[in-house]
Amino acid sequence: MKDIATMALQTNMEIANDVTNANGDVIVKAGTHVTDYTIQKLNRHKIMAVTVMEDIDYAVTYFEKIRLSDGFKNFENSYKDSLEEYKSIIKDFIACQTSLPLDELMRIYHDLTSPVRECAKILDYLYNMLPTEDNMTYAHCFNSALIAGVFGQWLCLKPDELELLIQCGFLYDIGKLKLPYELIWKPDKLTPVEFAQIKTHTMIGFQMLQDQPIDENILKATLSHHERFDGSGYPSRLHDEQINKYARVISIIDAYEAMTSPRAYRQSKHPFQIIEIFENDTIKYDSNILRPILYRLGNHLIGLQVLLSNDVKAEVVLINQARMCRPLLKDSSDTFIDLISRRDLKILAIY
Repeated sequence: MKDIATMALQTNMEIANDVTNANGDVIVKAGTHVTDYTIQKLNRHKIMAVTVMEDIDYAVTYFEKIRLSDGFKNFENSYKDSLEEYKSIIKDFIACQTSLPLDELMRIYHDLTSPVRECAKILDYLYNMLPTEDNMTYAHCFNSALIAGVFGQWLCLKPDELELLIQCGFLYDIGKLKLPYELIWKPDKLTPVEFAQIKTHTMIGFQMLQDQPIDENILKATLSHHERFDGSGYPSRLHDEQINKYARVISIIDAYEAMTSPRAYRQSKHPFQIIEIFENDTIKYDSNILRPILYRLGNHLIGLQVLLSNDVKAEVVLINQARMCRPLLKDSSDTFIDLISRRDLKILAIY
């Protein structure tokens, strides 16, 4: 809602609160849609300003409200320019094999993220971004760098470690830019031959970067971000501590970005769905890295409303450490609902 001068009212705006005259009588009720007659009536009673509804007041879900917020609108405008800068740098590197300007990439990162006071808001903003088709591969890497900044802070990395993780995010999937777009973003299940081709992107990226004067951890993250803690990954079936620590974080970031980014053929998954997927696949990731991230991701949702599969809305009040995707809730009658014991219920949406 916002206050607006009566002289600036436009037809079809909705009055948010009852408007009273000098005697306290209601002259225009809340919910009234403005007409020329309404404006004339307000002027007769010398009403200088009224409160009207804004688009955000009609939003239903949490992420709809984020999308209509001023913070997101400012971020979205800056994001588009920053992504184009990033894309230009990477395209020049691929075409001319110029030296990668890591300082310039970090400047782009800081220019975009510095105005955002709460780092977790960046995740909310990215959830609402839908890159154009020709930018999807670039946006995947760019978003991963932004997510790396959030997750790195949650992991309490030192400043130099945080910067290095962000640089890994910018570059780790660069090999995909050498593969056909139709293959990378194929909506249907990949054939064995296609999957084998996709898997080459880690080695392609490593080869593209190996002669650059960059930290070896970036090279290892590029080569090993699809290795899995249980040894089920590729290209070398490394496991546990054999996997570079930055690659272990990037593997989580890579999966998270893929699940949160909307595609033409599917919707983004909401955070509790994402937490559930990670918890079901916990053996594939370093739990010392994964669990703090999931806990902070869940804690960011405390105080919000969720819609359950029985059509009940309830507030998130506590994240259960034993099963973070199934929090403790409280409904409108102050009754607690522990989703760990209520296995018949699912969270459908966040409000």
